[in-house]
Amino acid sequence: MVFAPGEKPGNEPEEVKLQNASRQIVQNAILQAVRQVSQESRRREERARDSRGSFQLGVGELTKKHEKK
Repeated sequence: MVFAPGEKPGNEPEEVKLQNASRQIVQNAILQAVRQVSQESRRREERARDSRGSFQLGVGELTKKHEKK
């Protein structure tokens, strides 16, 4: 086996565990960030849809009021 400078023989299992744990932490952080961005995008779309719907309802109501007169 060839070891990099500063690397000691016999540390492989511990280093592999640390690398695996690091990968898992990074993957979890990425997944959480993607979920958060996704939720925020969904909320923005819902708010935009709601505000457009309210505006359209408001215009329709005004038209109906004018027709009654």
